[in-house]
Amino acid sequence: MPNRATQAPKAETPAPTGEGAIIEMAGVGHRYGQSDALRGIDLTVSEGEIFGFLGHNGAGKTTTIHILTTLIVPTSGSARVCGHDVVAHRLDVQRAIGYLPENVRMYDHLTARENLRFFARLSGVADIPRAIDDALGFLGCQDLADRRVGTFSKGMRQRIGIAQAILHRPRVLFLDEPTSGLDPMGVRQLRDTIERLNAELGMTIFMNTHLLSEVSRVCSTIGVLADGELIYRDTLARTLECFPDEASLEDIYVRLEDG
Repeated sequence: MPNRATQAPKAETPAPTGEGAIIEMAGVGHRYGQSDALRGIDLTVSEGEIFGFLGHNGAGKTTTIHILTTLIVPTSGSARVCGHDVVAHRLDVQRAIGYLPENVRMYDHLTARENLRFFARLSGVADIPRAIDDALGFLGCQDLADRRVGTFSKGMRQRIGIAQAILHRPRVLFLDEPTSGLDPMGVRQLRDTIERLNAELGMTIFMNTHLLSEVSRVCSTIGVLADGELIYRDTLARTLECFPDEASLEDIYVRLEDG
């Protein structure tokens, strides 16, 4: 397969002054049997960014997140998060990150508070009652605390999932297709939450998504993955400047995918 990265601009924006790379991938590859899910990914994400990772279904986005969150081991190359190698120092990485999967898994027969208490113990949170109250208060969902999760809508479950992911105040929050299944109000609430987590708590956000409209509203930087290869990475502002003839981010994405 030809290297598609040479067929489209692939400017690697340097880290902002005073802020280094918080996520680093060097030659990362991953194979499932005889199939290459990732092909030598080189990527850096700077601290404080809201990074939108774009790609079609099957491009390798979730595999990338699973490597960065230590759920799977790369077949080749290396990756570091918050300065820790994802293979050699898994526990250090896990302490530094939060993760919201596409399908939030919780115990339906427990209340939101009971679920959060359970996961806080697993994460080694020191002051669990305070951490739970702070997370629920930040997300504005204290009213859900003592209701059973099995009665929740998709949007409610996701808000508690985010509360779970930020209980220990991680430096990096990974979101895998966070808008999947949400109604327009849920998407808007998620967008506001992402912006607040970044601006008020200083979290770096790494978001897998295919919903380009949301990327254009919240992300500071984007990367495009196609067939396991990183074919583009730059700031959103520079991306829009580099493609002045395209009417929308959707048009730019199609152009990059088509090479």
